Amino acid sequence: MGFLTSSQLLEHQQTHIEEMPFRCPDCGKGFTRNSTLINHRRIHTGERPHECDVCGMSFIQSCNLVCHQRTHTGERPYECDKCSKRFRMSSHLLLHQRIHTEERPFRCPDCRKGFTQNSTLVRHRRIHTGERPHECPQCGKSFSRRSHMTRHQWRHR
Repeated sequence: MGFLTSSQLLEHQQTHIEEMPFRCPDCGKGFTRNSTLINHRRIHTGERPHECDVCGMSFIQSCNLVCHQRTHTGERPYECDKCSKRFRMSSHLLLHQRIHTEERPFRCPDCRKGFTQNSTLVRHRRIHTGERPHECPQCGKSFSRRSHMTRHQWRHR
């Protein structure tokens, strides 16, 4: 499994530590810090205390609000050192940089094909598993990709 940032890797590694003193009473997931548990609990409670003063969207974490506000300001503080393309989020810059490095850290266990993002690998694996998780609500036909289902739904209009 790959991670975009070292903090994401560290957070993931913490899930393997047996002694996690802070446990979610709703789902049992463990955390090493109480502040992380507090943020996690908002998933269950629906609390979104950080609200955008421009459009009213609200977020669980303040950092998500900060990134969102850049859609209104146009700010793109993260710049690629190879091609000068700019990004609103550091994680988007890291994904972009894989174009230049040709890094493909997510490997299909069936065919060994590499991908830059885990989500792309998950979608690819449906070729091997035959999974079709997107079902048309009108006729029940299933699709491996949401975009294919959306295109299909135009036929019902």
